Amino acid sequence: MAHFAELDENNIVLRVVVVSDANESDGENWCRNFFGTNNWKQTSYNTNMGVHSDGDFARRKNYAGVGFSYDPTLDAFIPPKVHASWILNTGTCHYEAPIPLPGDGRDYDWNESTGAWDVRT
Repeated sequence: MAHFAELDENNIVLRVVVVSDANESDGENWCRNFFGTNNWKQTSYNTNMGVHSDGDFARRKNYAGVGFSYDPTLDAFIPPKVHASWILNTGTCHYEAPIPLPGDGRDYDWNESTGAWDVRT
């Protein structure tokens, strides 16, 4: 089975559908004809942060989800930005905190107002 994401006029994912293997090779056109809408991109269920779980081709960096954006320059699906201060890593197409998470084994939450990690209590 193959997965395809429908995009709105701003390249935001509206929905993701499953298409049979018989229609995968021309799936974007198949979706256009079947659903009657124009903007479809294939996505891979097994792709996250630029890596395919089976070592196959990591199509479009991430599996698309509703609310993700599609960047045609990067040819990638990007999850919504959770914190205004976070920066897009164009290699993984995920947002990252401007300072690294402490590696001391404790649990942390990002505090946007201070721009730092707070120990979870």
